[in-house]
Amino acid sequence: MHHNFQFVPKYKMKKLALTILCLIICATINAQQSFIPNNPFSQYKEGVSDSISVSLITYYPGSMIYELYGHAGIKIGFANGSGILYNYGIFDFNSPNFLYRFIKGETDYMVKGYSTDYLLRGYTGRRVIEQVLNLSQRQAYYAAEYLYNEALPWNATYRYNYVLDNCSTRPRDVIELATGGTIQYPPMQDTTTFRKIMHHYNANYAWSQFGIDLALGTGLDRTITYREQMFVPMILMQACSEATFELNGQRVPLVKETIILNEGSEQGNILPPTPRWATPMCIFSILLAITITISIFDCRRKKVSRWFDTIMYGAFTLDGLLMFFLIFISTHEATSPNWNGVWINPLYILPATLVWINSAKRVLYFYHFSNFAVLFALLLSWYWIPQVAHPAFLPLILCSVVRSVNYIIISRKQNIDATQKQ
Repeated sequence: MHHNFQFVPKYKMKKLALTILCLIICATINAQQSFIPNNPFSQYKEGVSDSISVSLITYYPGSMIYELYGHAGIKIGFANGSGILYNYGIFDFNSPNFLYRFIKGETDYMVKGYSTDYLLRGYTGRRVIEQVLNLSQRQAYYAAEYLYNEALPWNATYRYNYVLDNCSTRPRDVIELATGGTIQYPPMQDTTTFRKIMHHYNANYAWSQFGIDLALGTGLDRTITYREQMFVPMILMQACSEATFELNGQRVPLVKETIILNEGSEQGNILPPTPRWATPMCIFSILLAITITISIFDCRRKKVSRWFDTIMYGAFTLDGLLMFFLIFISTHEATSPNWNGVWINPLYILPATLVWINSAKRVLYFYHFSNFAVLFALLLSWYWIPQVAHPAFLPLILCSVVRSVNYIIISRKQNIDATQKQ
């Protein structure tokens, strides 16, 4: 059978391809638009009295580590009693490589809006305060529109920073935008630092405080402004309660009404203090006592307990690798510079492994001599270093110092004995 094939001219092919491309683009745009949620504020007109209210919601600390600094949200209320609570603290533990990305500094959090029916869900036993802001309807409408756009799927993700850009500073920024930047906060009473504030809220959690002091460096120890202190929701709440702003040419209080939504302790729903015997200081002091005991035994028998050095320095190596990652790879602002990298670093792999290699005695001797000199200088100079050291660092540093001194002494005794035999 004979077929007649009719070829389409090239210019018509280009026209057809262009038409199909346009149709695909239009279909994509329509699909995207179909997923845009209806703007709940479109029915409200500027100037309608009390149609929209804006409130700062403050949640006091909970018992979990990530709840110790409290939480903040911003609520848009409607005249019928309903509303939307915007939460800037949404994260997904189940997202791919969450822990690695968090340590690396790729802390992508989200803002989402929820019905105020969920306002107290999950906060049983925790004190919750609502501060209704004294905004005009124009300002309230602006805040509502801004939050609505922030929570759209393609805008919702932001790069979280635990002290500079978090669930507390974001609501503060929205309020400042809505008031046209006219807010005046009360004068700062006392100077402080990020680390001192963190210590306050981690007071009952000894290991959390130790971890913060180990992982976070000099960036936490500078004196901060009152506005920077507002990374803690309770401090933001207190600042707002005393703040004023310009409204219709007059300076008025920022907060119109304060409502206790949920009773609870002003200290938060935190756990009792870590028992003294379980604190880092106690645990590491015991380790130091064990280290001294073994070192004395080693000196008497003129032989290094290699198994002990491998275990202790091996653990230090693992911590040193994490410290190296935080200082040189992580993009977290507060992890570098960090003076803890001087005494806890990956170089501990040398005494952990070379102690088993007889031909490496000279290299190991040089390492221990250098390690002793560096750590001794660090201890003498830490008063002038612009970074606060946790007290439990001392016994850990001394463990390394004692083992280095132990190796130096034993090596010299062995050399003397060898010389005398000759």
